[in-house]
Amino acid sequence: MRCHVCGSEMEAIRTDLPFKLNEKTIVVLRNLPVLQCTSCAEYSIEDSVFAEVEAILSRVDSSAELEVIRYAA
Repeated sequence: MRCHVCGSEMEAIRTDLPFKLNEKTIVVLRNLPVLQCTSCAEYSIEDSVFAEVEAILSRVDSSAELEVIRYAA
């Protein structure tokens, strides 16, 4: 797959990404599989992974300020 920003190759990696749920809640998903550009560091999340991310985020306690969850598929 090619990067939609610079056209370089994307490689499959695992990384930690933050998601802001509301004004006070941030969730960090650890070990999340993404495709990352080898040149500009742009990343993309595959549809199947993003569907799981949405499911995980829907179960988060939104009264917490920070939650760290290990992604396991």
